[in-house]
Amino acid sequence: MDINNIQESDVPTTAEELAAYEAKFPKASQEKIDEKMAEERQKFIDKQPSDKEMEEKIVEHLRQIYDPELPVNIYDLGLIYNIECWTNEVSMLKMCKITMTLTSATCSFSQVIVDLVKSIVSRQAGLENIDVDIVFDPPWGQDKMTDDAKLAMGLL
Repeated sequence: MDINNIQESDVPTTAEELAAYEAKFPKASQEKIDEKMAEERQKFIDKQPSDKEMEEKIVEHLRQIYDPELPVNIYDLGLIYNIECWTNEVSMLKMCKITMTLTSATCSFSQVIVDLVKSIVSRQAGLENIDVDIVFDPPWGQDKMTDDAKLAMGLL
């Protein structure tokens, strides 16, 4: 039977014709289809980084984002208070929430910094979304900076 040229006479009309058709063209059982889909889903999941690994990748990206007014990246500057990542159970991709602050509540580059943080999604495989929460409590201070950042700013 030519699949591109099916005629009305090719359609089984009796129980015997249907049995012969099913013998010639066996259907994959739904069980086998479900099993194959589960295998493919597990392969996809196995390739995804763990939540902890994704958090570490986010830190690497944050260390590439510099405060436009200072010669220090926002991570070493101490602007990042918390990074939490988890798996979206539908897409199996990572979702992250970053709690951060700014050096000042009146920072003129606040939206630029937030946009740069959110743009990590476009550069990190397996990441679906980053939610950025700006907080001012506790307030930022020089004590939050790493020693490398303090050295770069001439504070050590």
